[in-house]
Formats: sequence, C-alpha cells, structure tokens
Amino acid sequence: MREKTVKLIRDYYDAFNAGNMKTFLGLLADEVVHDINQGGVEVGKDAFARFMDKMNTHYDERVADLVVMASDDGRHAAAEFKIHGSYKKTDPGLPEARGQKYNLPVGAFFQIENGKVARVTNYYNLQAWMKMVE
Repeated sequence: MREKTVKLIRDYYDAFNAGNMKTFLGLLADEVVHDINQGGVEVGKDAFARFMDKMNTHYDERVADLVVMASDDGRHAAAEFKIHGSYKKTDPGLPEARGQKYNLPVGAFFQIENGKVARVTNYYNLQAWMKMVE
C-alpha cells in the first residue's frame, strides 16, 4: 500500500506542476479536508477548486526536490519540497505583487482513503515568504 500512496502523491504534484487542474482535482476525495497554511479549514472538492483558482491567479508555482514518505498501510503520507514561484498579482492583505521570485521550503501531510487524497495540510513559513517578496 505504501507504494500506491507514494505514486498518488507524486501524481498529485506532477499534475500540479503541469497545471492540469482536472487531473489534480480528480485525485481528491469528494469531501476532501483542506487545512490551509495559517488559515482555516475548507471541505469539499469544489472549495479546493476555488482555492486553486485563487492561487493560480496570484502565483505561478512549481514543485521541485520532492520527497514523499508514506506509512506502511498507505493511509498517511508526507511530502517535503521546494516551491519555486513568482508572485504575479497582489493577493489581498499581502505585499504588492511585482513578479517577485521566491524559493520556499514546504511540508505537506496527507490522509488517504479509497485511493484518493481525503485530507491535505500544507505548511510553509509565511513570514519568510513575505521577506522574499518585499
């Protein structure tokens, strides 16, 4: 089961990097729980799609140096990676966007149910990101 989960998470980030939101969202359970970094919790694939639309409007990002770990039973996974990005449109409440580039370490934690991502929690240091885009 570990190998299937590692493949699922790698497929998730491959779809993200390709900008293939149909495939990306297709890897999520219908009632996926999304713990937003330093934010709230959203539930459901539709909410996740709206979140991604917002992110794709404001940021151009690519995952690099991906490391994926999974439990023996395949029910839990974690990923560590770098986000290489550019800040292309000002996100309300954040510094003004001027195309600033950033390279930020990120951690993500997953719960897997029935071969789909049922929960995803992302973490990055928002204060470090803000210093990169000042």
